[in-house]
Amino acid sequence: MLNLERLRTLDALARHGSVSGAAEGLHITTSAVSQQMSKLEREVGQQLLAKNGRGVRLTDAGRLLAEHAARILSQVELAQSDLEAQRGQVVGELRLSAFPTAARGLFPAALAALRAQHPALRIRSCELEPESGIAGVIRGDLDLAVVLDWYNKPMPLPDGLVKAPILDDPADVALPAGHRLADRAEVDLAEFAEDEWITWGEGEFCHEWLMFTLRSKGIEPIVGHRAAETHTQLGLVAAGLGVCIAPVLGREPMPAEVVTIPLKQRVRRHVYVVWRADADRRPSIRAAVQALKSAAETLG
Repeated sequence: MLNLERLRTLDALARHGSVSGAAEGLHITTSAVSQQMSKLEREVGQQLLAKNGRGVRLTDAGRLLAEHAARILSQVELAQSDLEAQRGQVVGELRLSAFPTAARGLFPAALAALRAQHPALRIRSCELEPESGIAGVIRGDLDLAVVLDWYNKPMPLPDGLVKAPILDDPADVALPAGHRLADRAEVDLAEFAEDEWITWGEGEFCHEWLMFTLRSKGIEPIVGHRAAETHTQLGLVAAGLGVCIAPVLGREPMPAEVVTIPLKQRVRRHVYVVWRADADRRPSIRAAVQALKSAAETLG
């Protein structure tokens, strides 16, 4: 009889590609991963892992069993979802992530409401950028992820995931209070062709969106500074070091030295939540989605 937890460990190894990655995804130690795999190898009577430099790789038998493990765990997830749906109770554990401004703007109200309404539900949350959140849901490390895309640059949604809209988040340009355009009622992106931009990290979805949007208007962006957090970006703007895009969600409190001005293009990002299709019937998933929507409604 194959042990389900050991199959889960093998599945995590196959998905993460390393013992340390599997340990982090499963929230256990690396020694616990190694112990589980040693026990699984004894159960099946075959070598599942082989040394690969300073790490490990799956053997042919390991890859074969990992493929079966993924299907078995998916069926277990579906069975748990169906049982929860039959009971109609919001119980168990729910793991969710959100990009930083959504975590700041939505999680306090949404998670507090979930705790008050469903005390038998244990909630674990973390901040992750959209791509990492989606990857976590696909791997099974997360149950839900709050993610985003932009009005002119959608984020592809992998097969097997379901999504629900949470809100449309308008974005302004944030300028130093002494900027030449600070007294305007609205501005055009083309007016910032000579300004330095404060943007997100290289390769991040929001950074790629900003580069794509500016270049589509014939502007080659001048990137002066990078910062993952909105409040760090706004701090740099307040110091007169450039301008940035400032979505409304999670940006308060604004520094006194910063002015935000709407764009003529009415720039918006779409915020939504994603989860695995095989968990669609879980009452805890539905309760969390509703709590996030309710939190968004209070923002106006």
